[in-house]
Amino acid sequence: MAHSPDPSPPDHSGDAITIQKIQPFGDGGIVLTTPSLDVDGHLEDRHSAYHENRSPPLVWTPVEGAAAYAIVVEDPDAPRERPFVHWLIWNIPGEATSLPEGLPNTPGLGQVGGAVQGVNDNGAVGWFGPRPPPGHGLHRYHFQIFALAERLTFGPNIPLETLVSALKGDTLADGVLVATYEAPETLPPH
Repeated sequence: MAHSPDPSPPDHSGDAITIQKIQPFGDGGIVLTTPSLDVDGHLEDRHSAYHENRSPPLVWTPVEGAAAYAIVVEDPDAPRERPFVHWLIWNIPGEATSLPEGLPNTPGLGQVGGAVQGVNDNGAVGWFGPRPPPGHGLHRYHFQIFALAERLTFGPNIPLETLVSALKGDTLADGVLVATYEAPETLPPH
């Protein structure tokens, strides 16, 4: 007896996250941290789209010769074909070793040396915090950082694939921080 394909979405993405597409077996070289994780690695509620939707502060080790950094945040546990993109930001100055909490969701970031934020998978520019479906369990959020030999020349309205192509030819070092988040049992009112 033939079975028809299941039309329901997958339990999680089957596609690779960005860092695996750039250097699948690299050793990284950048240590990325945030003070916004609890002892179990859970991202604090204020960063979730269920709550304040504030971008978390990030700190990383410098890379000699970096002209700029790019950060991509993805959720490979999203119930869809590819990881959900929560944040794209590039052209963070090469001398920077941190980002402050609560960056505005604007394409250009003068306060971060002219860094550019791209469009997330919620269709808006900037940070879109964790918002896993209720009852879907714990999701992992991969904060991926790339040290670049040159600043990138495109504006905010590019697809992730364009950024990935640029990163493939320009990455000096990379690193990843994995945070987790689960939908609250009782959703906050909107």
